[in-house]
Amino acid sequence: MNWDDTTDATADERLVGASADREDQAVEAALRPKDLDEFIGQEKVREQLDLVLRAARARGATADHVLLSGAPGLGKTTLSMIIAAEMGAPIRITSGPAIQHAGDLAAILSSLQEGEVLFLDEIHRMSRPAEEMLYMAMEDFRVDVIVGKGPGATAIPLELPPFTLVGATTRAGLLPPPLRDRFGFTAHMEFYEPAELERVIHRSAHLLDLEIGTEGAAEIAGRSRGTPRIANRLLRRVRDYAQVKADGVITRDIAAAALAVYEVDDRGLDRLDRAVLEALLKLFGGGPVGLSTLAVAVGEERETVEEVAEPFLVREGLLARTPRGRVATPAAWAHFGLTRPGPSTGGTGQQDLFGA
Repeated sequence: MNWDDTTDATADERLVGASADREDQAVEAALRPKDLDEFIGQEKVREQLDLVLRAARARGATADHVLLSGAPGLGKTTLSMIIAAEMGAPIRITSGPAIQHAGDLAAILSSLQEGEVLFLDEIHRMSRPAEEMLYMAMEDFRVDVIVGKGPGATAIPLELPPFTLVGATTRAGLLPPPLRDRFGFTAHMEFYEPAELERVIHRSAHLLDLEIGTEGAAEIAGRSRGTPRIANRLLRRVRDYAQVKADGVITRDIAAAALAVYEVDDRGLDRLDRAVLEALLKLFGGGPVGLSTLAVAVGEERETVEEVAEPFLVREGLLARTPRGRVATPAAWAHFGLTRPGPSTGGTGQQDLFGA
């Protein structure tokens, strides 16, 4: 079994997972802003990108290649579409995993129109031969198509029309420097503040024809993990609850009750997050405990705990990764209303054994 597939499947099943499922993709298409002025959040990125696009339009040239990095659900795909709209150009969308051979990339590049925007999602997962072909395409707008094999192989240069590549990645560190250096503009997408997410929620509620109060939007925003995609997903689930259990109006109490049904607490933790923390706190006295042991305790694969649950817990300051294992922070004890045991009263004696 491919562990990445397992992890992705688990992430997709979570209400607070940042990966987009089919429903998310359909709704996002309807809610997606059409220009930079309508795009909420990422103020610095918007300001810098606006300058890049305005300058390109003034010169009558295609925009520089753009690299967008950041966690899933922060708006990288939306920004790529806005870039195309601002430049008045068509957009072609593909992804790194879909390009397994250099020929796949050559076929896409050779069919581009002048000025077209090519959006390449998860660019760090592209195959190495295709990646090397992309270097020349980005810099010189040409590719060498190899015809034949062995000593008789011939390289036929193929000129490409000027285009703009928008690459998106959740792991910028995996991009090789030669590829990263060929982007004229790079931007890192930050997590959103609750106030920004409230604006996102109000905008989405307006487009979905929902009635939502200020406190209701704040309640949803506070549990959305700083991610617009999650905020919109929670809004839809709260909408369902409000339509079935109430009069359709989303208030703070309705939002809180709805998210309690879906097991999303006031900090955005879901069942998996709480299971990891509760095992760490109650079974292992707060740690340190090894990842494999912790995964067995919660009945999940270690990759699921490490890749799906831990990033948010670490970012929230609820869990720390140390050389000796995972450790719960004081904030985790406080969140569950528990008192950290003393040195001689640890849950398993593990801390005493190692002198912690």
